[in-house]
Amino acid sequence: MKPSEKLASLGITLPTPASPVANYVAVVITGNIAVVSGQLPLQDGKLVASGHLGAGVSIELGVQAARASMINILAQLNTHIPGGIDAVSRIIRLGGFITATPDFTDHAKIMNGASDLAVDVFGAAGRHTRSTIGVPSLPLGAAVEVEAMVEIEI
Repeated sequence: MKPSEKLASLGITLPTPASPVANYVAVVITGNIAVVSGQLPLQDGKLVASGHLGAGVSIELGVQAARASMINILAQLNTHIPGGIDAVSRIIRLGGFITATPDFTDHAKIMNGASDLAVDVFGAAGRHTRSTIGVPSLPLGAAVEVEAMVEIEI
C-alpha cells in the first residue's frame, strides 16, 4: 500500500503546511535526502498542546502533539518533494524537542507519537533513528517540535 493510501486508511488528511516564520526554508532536498525543519503540533491553526510536560501537560496530550507534528512533517514532504509523500522511500531520522520540567524523564514516550505514525504510514521503511531532547521552551509555547530526515526516490 502506498503511503498516501495508508494515510487515507488511517483517516488522516494532510493539512496545508505552515510557512516558515523566520529566515529558513521548510524543506531542503540534496541528492536523494530531504530534511524537514522542525514542525510544531499545529492542527487547524492552533497548538494541540502548549506548556510543559511534567507541569500541566499530560503524557497522552504530549503523544498527541508529537503525532500532530509528524502529520505536519508529512504535509511538508507531500508539498515540497517531487512525487509527494509516495516518493518517500525511508524515514532516516526524527529529532524531537519536548518542553519539559527538569524532573520530567518520559521524553521517549512522547516521541513515540511521531515514531509510531512513521511506522504506521511507511511500514518497515518508517523505522528510524531518533533523538529526543528536553528543552525549557519552544516557539509559540509549543509542548513539542519534531524534525525529520528522509530518503526520497528521485
